[in-house]
Order: sequence, then C-alpha cells, then structure tokens
Amino acid sequence: MRLLIVEDEKRLAVSLAKGLRAEGFAVDVVHDGLEGLHLAGEGAYDLIVLDIMLPGMNGYRVCAALRAAGNDVPILMLTAKDGEYDEAEGLDTGADDYLTKPFSYVVLVARVKALLRRRGSAGASPVLRVGTLSVDTAARRVHRGDTEITLTAKEFAVLEQLAIRAGQIVGKPEILEHVWDFAYDGDPNIIEVYISALRRKLGATTIQTVRGAGYRLVAV
Repeated sequence: MRLLIVEDEKRLAVSLAKGLRAEGFAVDVVHDGLEGLHLAGEGAYDLIVLDIMLPGMNGYRVCAALRAAGNDVPILMLTAKDGEYDEAEGLDTGADDYLTKPFSYVVLVARVKALLRRRGSAGASPVLRVGTLSVDTAARRVHRGDTEITLTAKEFAVLEQLAIRAGQIVGKPEILEHVWDFAYDGDPNIIEVYISALRRKLGATTIQTVRGAGYRLVAV
C-alpha cells in the first residue's frame, strides 16, 4: 500500500512517515499543496494524508481539485483547527475522514487502516494479474499459476510497482520514490540487485530492461 503525506510541518511529516513505514506502508512526503496535488495526480496512491493549512494551495482546494478530476483516492484531512464548520467544509470538498491536531498516532493509524479496508471492500480486486503471474497486493503474496513464490518485503514492493504498470516502462527514479521514498540518498543501483533477485525467482524473461529508461514487467 502506498500513502502520500502532504504536511508542511516537517517534523510531524517525518514522524508520521517513519511510523507508517514501520506499519508496512510505502510513504512519500511533500510539504506544499501544489506539489501534493501534482504528485497525487501522477502517482497511484492508496490513501492521502492531507493537511489543510499548506503553502501553495490549501488542503481544501487540493481535495476539491482531485475530486473534480475524478480521483477517488481516500483522503484523511489533518488540521490544527477545530469546530463543526471546518469539518463540514473538509468533508464537503470530498475528504473521507477528518482528524484534528493534536491527535494520537494510534488513532491516525486506525483511521488509515479503516479507510483502506473500506476502499478494499468496495473497490477492485487487490490481485494484479500479468500472464500466469498473480500479485495479491492485500495479502502480499505472489503466485505463478498454482505455485506460490516467496519474496522479501522489498522484492514484493519492487514487483508491485512493475505490476501496477504492467507492460509499461517504469524508471528507476519512480521505483526509488515509491519503494525507498523521497528521502533515500543511497546508491540507486540497489534496484538492479532486486530486479536480479526477482528474475531468479520469477523467470529471466519476466522483467525486461529498457536501456536508459527502466524496466517492464511482461506476461510470460
């Protein structure tokens, strides 16, 4: 599951991201409303944690713009304000839930998981199928036909990125952003290690290298 945090309080954003990653989520963080809107429109996120008071564009406008564009990603709004009017405005613009600062981290995680469960029960199947390969993003299990293939958490996360855009080229920067997040400053060639491991387990022809562009998951 991939989450986007749009929060201008950097210490809070970093803290939330760290905690949510420990829960098993892939998390991206931005601190500006306009950047958040752009990233939310470009990336396939499972949920957005969206602050209301943001530079560039406030959370109300970000939420309204996403809904106007037909983006139905679950949105959990955060704000230092309180009062029925603020909550009503947030929900009227299309937010799915609302949390007032200061809040309990345990409560935030519970709200996030509840929204994801609600979306999963109402949305499409969590199983991505590419030829004989099936990737269950909810159970985090992979099968080739009837045979289960055991992957590490990082291997699965890389494969998930490729499976979401099966048949398309996925670049190294995109994989790094969603699997290792924006804060990763290590060697980008680490991706090659995981691609090699996936090829050993899934078959050498399953993942194609497109020189200078990235990787493509194909049906075999």
